[in-house]
Amino acid sequence: MASARFAIPVALAFVALQSSLYDVPGGFRAVMFDRFAGVKDKATAEGTHFLVPWLQRAILYDCRIKPRNISTTTGSKDLQMVSITLRVLSRPDVEHLSKIYQSLGLDYDERVLPSIGNEVLKAIVAQFDAAELITQREVVSSRIRADLLQRAGEFNIKLEDEFTQAVEAKQIAQQDAERAKFIVEKAEQERQAAVIRAEGEAEAASTISKALDKAGEAFVALRKIEAAKAIVQSLSGNSNVSYVPSSGGNVLLNLPAGR
Repeated sequence: MASARFAIPVALAFVALQSSLYDVPGGFRAVMFDRFAGVKDKATAEGTHFLVPWLQRAILYDCRIKPRNISTTTGSKDLQMVSITLRVLSRPDVEHLSKIYQSLGLDYDERVLPSIGNEVLKAIVAQFDAAELITQREVVSSRIRADLLQRAGEFNIKLEDEFTQAVEAKQIAQQDAERAKFIVEKAEQERQAAVIRAEGEAEAASTISKALDKAGEAFVALRKIEAAKAIVQSLSGNSNVSYVPSSGGNVLLNLPAGR
């Protein structure tokens, strides 16, 4: 009976002790909520800690870096539609976890990052035309980084630098696509020029052929006259050949030498 009387208080004490302990895993922080004092300013670090059951409650925050892709389609300065995907690495500022909890809750990144990401991208892209987004990608990336860091800082969210590299990679891909498009268009133009040139040469050959067909007999007669003139010039230079007048025209006589 005595052991039974002690067993119940011990069990209750064990349960109370167990409910008074809480663990903060690695990479996490705990925000303490007190029913009387409200949210405490300082977050609890990793490890095992005490709290007052029912009076206090620990809210765990994952403070590890989280990746997120933010996509938007917006208009450039020259009214061209541009699609950009931004990769953001974010984490909460552990010094201001209590403020984050009070203003945004546990899903702070869902509430803030897509909104400010689209806001910054649209504002920056609208200041450049489509060509400048490619040729001045470092300037564009730097502007996006500066504005996004500022806007995220207003909500006590810290960003890593990878998103800048992601924007540059996206713009390089767009530049490669534009270059490929230019090469294809240039090849098409050269092909069309070759077709036109070939058609012109074929038409010229056809014209020459038709002209030769029409003037075929005159062309043959001209060749005969030219051949006769060549023969006459050759014979007239020979000392053994004399001209004899004739009623039918001049006659060439070939006289033997020595007579």
